[in-house]
Amino acid sequence: MLRKAYNWVISWSDTPYGVWALFILAFVESSCFPIPPDVLLIALCVGLPKAAFQFATICTVGSVLGGIAGYAIGVFAFDTIGQWLLNLYDPHQEVFNQVKTLYDTWGFWGVLVAAITPIPYKVFTIASGVFKFDFFQFVLASILGRSFRFFLVAGLIYWKGATIKVWIDKYFDWLAWGFLAVLILGFALLKFF
Repeated sequence: MLRKAYNWVISWSDTPYGVWALFILAFVESSCFPIPPDVLLIALCVGLPKAAFQFATICTVGSVLGGIAGYAIGVFAFDTIGQWLLNLYDPHQEVFNQVKTLYDTWGFWGVLVAAITPIPYKVFTIASGVFKFDFFQFVLASILGRSFRFFLVAGLIYWKGATIKVWIDKYFDWLAWGFLAVLILGFALLKFF
């Protein structure tokens, strides 16, 4: 199933709508979609390495705006849309309470780490709204974290070129299982801390 979703996302890179698809994917991934935009970002960067940093900028803007939408869901529509979205990822109330503890303890740094790592960023965007985390700190952490993540990917493609995509295609199954393991670990860390 992940391979089909991956192939579907990659297929957008061969269309004239690839850049729009990147923006939309980055936007929706920040609040609800499970496939990270890095997949399409890599494909677009490999196809046109000279525009890698432009693609990273588009991806960052889409992701930060999507994060703001997630924040708004947390503030204005948690009982309807927000809870339903979180139930798709099965974060029990205990995990959500742990996110609150992370905010109380780490604040800005917790959001920044969630924006960079595979820890489910969408949980943090919605939780930021629910817990009324300072909006400007949220946006700043999102900009810094998402920029770091997407410009790192774009920089590697710009530097290494198509060999990265060949490697990803060759080891996709292992990477998918690894990503799933890291995602589960992210939820486990939220629960533990």
